[in-house]
Amino acid sequence: MATARRTHIAPTTGLQILIPRSFLFVAILSVVVAVSAWAQEPEPPESNHTLGFEAKVHYRDSDEARFGVRFPFSPSMLPVGQSQGFLETVEPGTHFEASTVTLWYKGTWDEAWGGGVATKIKVDLIDRYDRNPTSTDDEWDVDEAWLRWGPETEPGNLPDYGFTAYLKLGKFPKFERQDDRHLESYGLVTTAFNRMEDIGIEIGSDLGRFFYTKVSYTEGNPLFLRDPNALAGDNGIPELLQPNPNPELKTGIAIPYDADVAIDDVGFEEPEIGVALGARMGDDAGFWNLDVMAFLYSRDLADTREFEGSFYGGDLDLLLGPLNAFPFAVRNRTKEEIGLNVWLYAGGLSIFGQYVDQDLGGLSRDGFEIEVAYDWELPWAGTLFGRQLFPFVAPAIRYSELNPDFPLVDPSLPPITPSPAFNWDWQKLDLGIRLGILTGLDLTVEYAENEFVRAGQKESADELMATLRFDWDWSPGQ
Repeated sequence: MATARRTHIAPTTGLQILIPRSFLFVAILSVVVAVSAWAQEPEPPESNHTLGFEAKVHYRDSDEARFGVRFPFSPSMLPVGQSQGFLETVEPGTHFEASTVTLWYKGTWDEAWGGGVATKIKVDLIDRYDRNPTSTDDEWDVDEAWLRWGPETEPGNLPDYGFTAYLKLGKFPKFERQDDRHLESYGLVTTAFNRMEDIGIEIGSDLGRFFYTKVSYTEGNPLFLRDPNALAGDNGIPELLQPNPNPELKTGIAIPYDADVAIDDVGFEEPEIGVALGARMGDDAGFWNLDVMAFLYSRDLADTREFEGSFYGGDLDLLLGPLNAFPFAVRNRTKEEIGLNVWLYAGGLSIFGQYVDQDLGGLSRDGFEIEVAYDWELPWAGTLFGRQLFPFVAPAIRYSELNPDFPLVDPSLPPITPSPAFNWDWQKLDLGIRLGILTGLDLTVEYAENEFVRAGQKESADELMATLRFDWDWSPGQ
């Protein structure tokens, strides 16, 4: 996949479906109305500043899976003695590793700009599970860096005030992303569509207690490829340009996904517009809360997007493949997602569901995932080092599907591509339990059962992972 080229794909203009135009109009109008009522907001929470630290170490056991691909690699592009290319588990077998050391800062100023100001800076070091390619991407990443004016109500909360609005600038999570995950792994839908943060501006408004809206204008996450399990894999690394390469980390069984946006690559050349409308209800005591949100995103695919440590390009470059010779019938530059989220909280029970329907240059895929978890506070078992011993246990189960429909340019011919998994149907079942050992120290054990349909047959690439996580935070004056 070359990193620069011209393509025959014509540009598109505007949002591609009619309903989202009215969706966008209602959202912008509601924000204007909310801004006019900003002065009537109650006082937000007390100002504070918090520093935090988090570290994760893992035991990982990845099943070995290997599937031949129909693509004319030259002998010098393959390991010695190998006559065809393969999709392979990135790093099969048993491994002990550290994935992340995270440093973060949160600050709020309750008297600033009428509705309060908040900020967050989050930096990941090592960042092994987000590096793509795993072995050649940057070993640290600014995960979040944003500044927000005005109050933002998170899912699971019911505001007790009227019209409010906020403005957020910087690098931040997508508004439909599940941020209270109970497992260390990700579902297929989260992996494909909203795992990574984006950079730009977001405006939101509470339209009273029960309705809200959000609008974003961002760089847009570049389309790239990764394995849905822990490690993204090595695709397009410089070692592959050497004669008869045999890298230690393999390609993975990769799917297209929205990759990370590097702060130094922002140019807003193909900006993405996002819109959401939501409704929520709950009891005043906070025991239960239901939140439903419809959302959409739209942007044009670029000719190519560059990635640190890979000579593969993203967006159209990825979909068209080497020499523009992929068999998938890419017809235009459209990239659109329309979806629906549901959050339900009732005591210790939490349920999250998400459905997304995507158009990628005329190629379509949809998927859904649902996670059910329960957080039990355990009886008092004493203290250790001044912290509560075994404070909680939280089992969780998540099921996700991803169903691509990538039509071929010539359906009468077999798909000759190094990435046939782009068009495989996937199902993923994640089972896990998180045990609090001490306050700030917990252990999560989970099993991912991956199944996909290849040439009409079900295949699998499962993974077992245990994660020991330590976190600590400090607020001056507390």
